[in-house]
Amino acid sequence: NPIDPSPAIYPSVASGDAPYDIDEATLRSALYIPAGFQYGAEGAPQPVLLCGGTGNPGYVSFAGSWIPLLQGEGSFGDPVWLNVPGNLNNDYQSNAEYVAYAIHYLSSISNNTKIAVFGFSQGNLDAQWAYKYWPSTRDVVTDHVGFSPGYRGSELVRTFLGGSATTAANFAMPAGWLQAEWMSNFVQTLLADGGDSAYVPTTIIYSATDEVVQPQTGANASAVLSDARGVGVTNAQVQEVCAGAVAGAIYGHETIMVHPLAYALAKDALANEGPGLVSRVDVDSVCATYLAPGLELSDLFLTENTLVWSLATLVMDADKSETEPVIK
Repeated sequence: NPIDPSPAIYPSVASGDAPYDIDEATLRSALYIPAGFQYGAEGAPQPVLLCGGTGNPGYVSFAGSWIPLLQGEGSFGDPVWLNVPGNLNNDYQSNAEYVAYAIHYLSSISNNTKIAVFGFSQGNLDAQWAYKYWPSTRDVVTDHVGFSPGYRGSELVRTFLGGSATTAANFAMPAGWLQAEWMSNFVQTLLADGGDSAYVPTTIIYSATDEVVQPQTGANASAVLSDARGVGVTNAQVQEVCAGAVAGAIYGHETIMVHPLAYALAKDALANEGPGLVSRVDVDSVCATYLAPGLELSDLFLTENTLVWSLATLVMDADKSETEPVIK
């Protein structure tokens, strides 16, 4: 990415921002800008930063969902995505640096327009950490749209990987998997001091039948954020909103990204001030189908592949530990 931001955004934008530990060239190189991106030109859709899930480059996370959805004719967003080194198996604190930098960089090269951030799984926690510790990012983000976040971690991480949920680790995992556990040190730090509330208008879509993040029901649902700052938050569980309809059936962690309600609420969020609102969506029509408009079964299968990719990069990752990284 040869375009230099003006004014400079490194080493910091504002005095209240955390320092970066990663050099600017590395941070910038992780952002993929596809051919056809319009750089905030007059009449262009709003720039959208796609932040992917654990074990995936950004392209793999979104190749069957938000890349084709936002690059299609009449799109409401202009997507770029982060391919973070290490496939997001690394320390979330480092991964969040890429998000914080990319938010400012994308806004700067797009005529200093405000951007939207779409997160899948870990991408939501990375973004929330960025909003918290680089508060200047909040000023250039109109909306955060989250798919299957686990802000409180997941009780299923060890069992999902074949271990025990009730005993100490019997095997080592990459840092990002350790931090994904229910109320991990990272999670507790993120949620402290108001981190359990949204920093920007936030629209969250999640599933009660998530096979990776649990619990996802009730007051302790890991996906849910509060709204102590009054910025506007929508927490939409698809089985509740689409109860009794086709789209209210079983959806997994990754398939939320191709859910028709996710598409409808994301589109509504970017078209209006504040979060996407269920009250503005034609729920009967939206929930009558199982895929976002414009997607096909091949896109669903491609999206399912994100889980396979995650497990493959987990196995191949050489940097494993039984303890979380120290909070910086």
